[in-house]
Amino acid sequence: MRTSEITRKTFETDINLSLNLDGSGSGDINTSCGFLDHMLTLFARHGNFDLSVSCVGDIKVDFHHTVEDVGIALGSAFKEALGDKKGIIRYGSVMLPMDEALILSAIDISGRGGAYLEFDIPAQKVGDFDTELCEEFFAAFARESGITLHIKQFSGKNSHHIIEGAFKSVARSLKTAVSIDKENVDSIPSTKGLL
Repeated sequence: MRTSEITRKTFETDINLSLNLDGSGSGDINTSCGFLDHMLTLFARHGNFDLSVSCVGDIKVDFHHTVEDVGIALGSAFKEALGDKKGIIRYGSVMLPMDEALILSAIDISGRGGAYLEFDIPAQKVGDFDTELCEEFFAAFARESGITLHIKQFSGKNSHHIIEGAFKSVARSLKTAVSIDKENVDSIPSTKGLL
């Protein structure tokens, strides 16, 4: 099974996270940030991942460390669960509508982590969540997982819809990229023989 368990403890956050890439879409999320919990729950569902996250963070300061560090832990979990990446599809992309918002995500499980993000989120906050943290999350996730991640917002006026569309789109792109290519289960999808 392609699973991982990550424990990450710093002076700012204490995180326990488990991931099953071949799950049923169940999420057990508690980060003390309601909006992040909502995004990770739908991320698990739309990616068909089983995801459990517990984070105790310095939320008396703000949610920055919690959001970024959960992104780091989730990226680490993906990298560990993918192992040598043998047999994976490698690429995935989804153009996802979320009401008036239209979001494209594209994934390459390349081993070269990078986030290339084009957002225009109109509000500074959704509830008590600073919307700029959306980019912090995806940048940390991409860097730590070794995944090249593109997200492009084509339209959207509602900040909640834009961010939710991004999480759903990325989850569905990842679902494709991590899936097993039944015709090439024993090969690495690269001419280098390594990802």
